Amino acid sequence: MKTYRYRWIVFGVMALIYFFVYFHRTSPAVLATTLMEEFAVTALAVGVLSSAYFYPYGLMQIPVGYLSDVKGPRLVTTVFTLIAFIGTLLFALSPTFEVAVFGRLLIGVGVSGVYIPTIKLISRWFRVDEFATVTGLLFAVGNIGALVSAYPLAAMVSMLGWRKTFLFVGAITFVLAISCWFLVRDSPMGFDKKTEKSERFSTNFRVVVKNPVVWLIATSAFLRYGVVMGYQGLWGGPYLMDVYGMQREEAGSVLMMVGVGTIVGAPIIGFLSDKIFKTRKWFLVAAGIGFTFTMAPLAFMTASLSVTQLYATSFLIGLFSAAGPVAYALIKESYPLEVTGLAASIVNVFPFFGGAAFQVFMGYLMDTVGMVGESYPPEAYSMAFSFCLVASLISAVLILFVHEKR
Repeated sequence: MKTYRYRWIVFGVMALIYFFVYFHRTSPAVLATTLMEEFAVTALAVGVLSSAYFYPYGLMQIPVGYLSDVKGPRLVTTVFTLIAFIGTLLFALSPTFEVAVFGRLLIGVGVSGVYIPTIKLISRWFRVDEFATVTGLLFAVGNIGALVSAYPLAAMVSMLGWRKTFLFVGAITFVLAISCWFLVRDSPMGFDKKTEKSERFSTNFRVVVKNPVVWLIATSAFLRYGVVMGYQGLWGGPYLMDVYGMQREEAGSVLMMVGVGTIVGAPIIGFLSDKIFKTRKWFLVAAGIGFTFTMAPLAFMTASLSVTQLYATSFLIGLFSAAGPVAYALIKESYPLEVTGLAASIVNVFPFFGGAAFQVFMGYLMDTVGMVGESYPPEAYSMAFSFCLVASLISAVLILFVHEKR
């Protein structure tokens, strides 16, 4: 089969695996109340379970990049997807809450080995003038995974139960791991050729970490993505069910709009940043301000929003957070070409620690207010969302201190 056709098979397999990276990331939002009932645990405990995905994901970003260089992306993704399969089975069959947390931890380890190898494969199989387009397609497929983890997952859990649902997800994951090994090739010329590790890693690392740009953008991403994962990834679902009395499926439908906003916003924001405004920094600041204003109704009108306003708020959270990829363009333009990959991988660690930290701390804030009967009152969610509002503002302000080089 000719290269220009086969490359789409390679991309298709990797994109399908990446679909489940996002699916697992946001699935606890519609499972939170079910897991609290199943294991008789508090919001803080469920926050710990959900955040168990993010810590290994963040920690593994740089090692995965190194392994992709020396072992090849095909082998790395196959092995890590098998780890995700094992984690999914453990989660689905978990007899205790501790086993469920460990399963979630393994899922985080497994899916951490997908994005960086996929980007490396895209750079080898597609031309330079196709790279952004194909990466955009990958991002869209991932966010479709987030959409499926909302209403469709809620409906499937209602029909089959959460355990059978995740057994089914595990079976698909196993098939994708095998498909990766048999169908994916590391490059069109010299299949599965391993690249040599860089001997200048320590020098390049010093170049990256001495530039304040990387820390400003990384901290901003930590806060912004922490807010998104706090809402979309975990506490948005319980909020809609506890405060507005929504069923799981309806709450999932509202949360789907975060993914829709991201899918709509990412290509538009990228195009405007590239072609119209020709700036990264000020576009990030503007998006950050919009993101902050979007969080305000959740903090101050927690129990008095209409259903339409809830849908619109979720959409805008996704829309403004979709400016995140522009930050990686800003990183790329702030460093010499030979260290941009390392700089991006370091920045990529922080959003996932943000997601983990926010899910746990928001659960802690809710527990300080306490439950009323079997649900949390609006005051508990208002406190958690007020924290997110402050974090959103700080995230936008940090970008003001970035020096943009075009």
